[in-house]
Amino acid sequence: MAASLRLGRQGILFGLRFAKLKKKSWTSYSFQDNVRQFFQSPYFFGAAPVKVEMPALSPTMEEGNIVKWLKKEGDAVAAGDALCEIETDKAVVTLESSDDGVLAKILMEEGSRAVRLGTLIALMVEEGEDWKTVEIPPPVAATQATPAPAAPTAPPPHPPRAASTGPLRLSPAARHILDTHGLDPQLATPTGHRGIITKEDALNLLKKFPDSKTTPVTAAPVAAAPSPVATPAAAPLPPGSRPMYPPQSIPGKPGAPGTFTEVPASNVRRVIAQRLTQSKTTIPHAYATIDCDLGAVMQLRKEMAKAEIKVSVNDFIIKAAAATLRELPEVNVTWSGEGPQALDSISISIAVATPKGLITPIITNAADKGVQEISANAKALAQKARNGKLLPHEYQGGSFSISNLGMFGISEFSAVINPPQACILAVGTSRAVLHLTEETGALSTQQLMTVTLSSDGRLVDDELASRFLDKFRANLERPQRMTLN
Repeated sequence: MAASLRLGRQGILFGLRFAKLKKKSWTSYSFQDNVRQFFQSPYFFGAAPVKVEMPALSPTMEEGNIVKWLKKEGDAVAAGDALCEIETDKAVVTLESSDDGVLAKILMEEGSRAVRLGTLIALMVEEGEDWKTVEIPPPVAATQATPAPAAPTAPPPHPPRAASTGPLRLSPAARHILDTHGLDPQLATPTGHRGIITKEDALNLLKKFPDSKTTPVTAAPVAAAPSPVATPAAAPLPPGSRPMYPPQSIPGKPGAPGTFTEVPASNVRRVIAQRLTQSKTTIPHAYATIDCDLGAVMQLRKEMAKAEIKVSVNDFIIKAAAATLRELPEVNVTWSGEGPQALDSISISIAVATPKGLITPIITNAADKGVQEISANAKALAQKARNGKLLPHEYQGGSFSISNLGMFGISEFSAVINPPQACILAVGTSRAVLHLTEETGALSTQQLMTVTLSSDGRLVDDELASRFLDKFRANLERPQRMTLN
């Protein structure tokens, strides 16, 4: 007992001596460090978040729209679970979670449009943490990107044009006003074309000299006559300016002449506009047209229909184009920044019209598939495109495009190349044409279809484009040359 007390007393004395030696430095460091750790801990600030940002879901995507959240705040999320649906420049894509945790806060609600890449759209916390106390980071990017509003500056005054030193030129209305009020035309500042003194110039001069003599019968009606194009909603014209013909368009005021209504463009529409402009301004388009006889294809379709195999003419066109690309691999190329690139596979992009715009899903390895398989793939892809459910690999890539407007009664047209591809085939409707048979001299009916090939002059010259169309016609007019699985 005494020994224990003695040892305890010695330990206390040793501790006091050590504390006296290290009093300042140890006490200061320990207190500051503990305070700092407390205020930086999750117990003070809340749970540390896992950021969910707007990803790039396609190579050309710059912004996206939040269509629908598939999880709500407080739901447990596992890696691979679907978080939300995002409308890209091509389709509606499901965003999957890459982490396990709990969805704590949705920062971009459903319907949010034009959300730039890298923008924070949601916050997650790890399992076991209190998701209700998640720490929301300040919008640093938004505050840095938004410049301070500049102070409004008044526009520089428009300098009046000097009066003409030659003979005066007056409009009839200006001449009548000046003569009626006895004003000197030399005092007016002409603003009209080639120095003509307009009616507005005469009225401005009348404002400067309101006490000029007037003729009582004719002066008042002419001076007070309103401009025939003035409207109650129009802003007052600055001095010396002429009214606009037609009046300036004003959004949000339906019914007024020259007005319009703003229609918001979807991401798909904006990307289509960008790519069409890029294609027509950077690709030298060349065009070649040929007529194809669909008699053999129509007969084969009837025979396949008897066996309850339903295929369309467009399925034969896809197959014929793929078979022709196999025979002429020099057409199966794309253009990169450094030059041509020969492709190993033959994948046909088919243009599908959707409510949001045109999209081109891809039938991969079309040359190795039969017409029946091509038909099934085309129907499934077209339905997914109209529903906005295409996956990125189903519309990215492709080596050759086909656009068919025959079902709309279009006889022929020219399509715009889908970069970086080299060609696109525009297909028109079929038509019945009387044909004189050389052997018998009798008249027969042909079902002709006009196709136009738009080709990139840097990759496919006119001779190669002509050979492609000749072989394409041969394959389509003799479908037995193609493999029918």
